[in-house]
This record gives sequence, C-alpha cells and structure tokens, in this order.
Amino acid sequence: MAFNYDKYLRVDKMPTLWCWGCGDGVILKATIRAIEKMGWDMDKVCVVSGIGCSGRFSSYINCNTIHTTHGRTVAYATGVKLAKPEANVIVVAGDGDGLAIGGNHTIHGCRRNIDLNFILINNFIYGLTNSQTSPTTPQGMWTVSQKNGNIDPTFDACALAIGAGASFVARETMLDPKKLEKILVKGFSHKGFSFFDIMSNCHINLGRKNKMANAMQNLEWIDSITMPLRKWEALSDEEKKNVFPTGVLKEVDDPEYCESYDQIKAAAQGKRAKLTQDDFEKKI
Repeated sequence: MAFNYDKYLRVDKMPTLWCWGCGDGVILKATIRAIEKMGWDMDKVCVVSGIGCSGRFSSYINCNTIHTTHGRTVAYATGVKLAKPEANVIVVAGDGDGLAIGGNHTIHGCRRNIDLNFILINNFIYGLTNSQTSPTTPQGMWTVSQKNGNIDPTFDACALAIGAGASFVARETMLDPKKLEKILVKGFSHKGFSFFDIMSNCHINLGRKNKMANAMQNLEWIDSITMPLRKWEALSDEEKKNVFPTGVLKEVDDPEYCESYDQIKAAAQGKRAKLTQDDFEKKI
C-alpha cells in the first residue's frame, strides 16, 4: 500500500514552490515517514524553519509550525521546547541560515544539549537569493558574490556540531531516501540535541553555474564527495580530503537541558538542593 502523505501535508499549499528536482521535497517526505515511524501525534509536533528555500518546510507540513526570522530558528525552537517540554520540536534551516547568520544559535543549541532535532539542509549555496557564497560552498566554485571562485574554506557542519557538544550528530544525503529516513528515526529517538547535516542539490543556483548542467549531474557530484563512515575511516589522511563521512558520527548520553532546567526550578522552589558540578556527567 502506498504511503499516504496527504494527512501530514497542507495539501492546499501544493504544489510546492521548490524548483523541479530540488532535494527539499525528498527530505520533507523522509521527515514525514520518520514522524510516522515514531508514532508522534502531529498536535504535539512543532516544526520551526527560517528564511531560505528550507524555510518553506513549515508551510507544507500539517502540524504546529513557526516560520521565523533569518538565523533564529534555534532561538525560537528553544523557547518552544522550554515552554512545552513534551513537544517534539524539529528545526529546519539551510546552510546559510543555520551556519552563517544563525551559526551562534546553532553552537549554543548544541552546547546546551536541548532536546531539539536540527535538520540542516545543506545545498552549498544561498539558493533563494541567487547564488551567494555560503559557509559550505566548496572552494573554487563560482558564486554571484565570488565570481572568480570561492576562496573561503569549506565548513564541516558536523565537525562544528560535535565540537560544540551536540549529543547526536549524523550526516546523510537525499540520494537514498530510505537511509535518510532511518537516520532521522534514530536521531528523533535520541534524548538531546540531534544534528543532521543533510546534503542536497541546488542544480539551479549552484549546479548549472558550476559545470553541472542538470539535477542528475549535481546529484552525482554529491555522491562523489560522500562516503559511509566505515569506508571513510579506512582512507588515508590525504584521501579523506574533500570527502565527507555519512552515517552516525556521534551518539552519547549527556544531560538534557530541559531536565536540568527542571532541577533548577526545583532548587529555586526549595524542593531540592542547589545543583553542583557533581550533578553533571560532563565536567569542566
């Protein structure tokens, strides 16, 4: 039996405004299937998105949604989660939205280990505003803001999330929707900040302007720069350059922010002693 997406979508908003062949639709459908696998009540799901192509995510999914200002997705989502700890909160942002103007919020969401599910749709460019360099744009590629080739070093989003303290970090591409769905279910099941770097194509504003004439060539390029973690670990340091490992890159059980916040409230109300460093597994 075919999966019924209609009950999860705002069908009156269809068709989407995404370009034909864009990976955002694949990611949206994988997210919906992961929510179905989790058995979540859509009245208790909140999707928070920002500005950019990924910002349309909250327009199409039929649950509680917030379409926020540029770079502020994690800030809004943090407020939602603290006010409604029982809610299942999904943050969706692009590589520009989540790593440039919103990079500071992403860092501190990871650091706090608040129970959010952060989906970074990484298409290596500012797609909505016509091809400016983003933090993940590969060096040497043409962008409208660096027409002689991008000289900025390429950002490794997962390395940032791991270093900042996220307790679950994974990378996948939209090339294998079933594998993507499985990694989302695994992260959604995790208690703490779950960070997903999902590589996707923007064949209109990245691909065709960088000698990838169509969507398939853009997808083939993404396939060429990614590799399952086990295979990647077997490479030499030289071979690992410009290749990104996929799969679960970090999964640990660390104190979750909302639960720690509840302990702070209990201490303020005299229901327990004040917290000390001994209350936490992560020591300074």
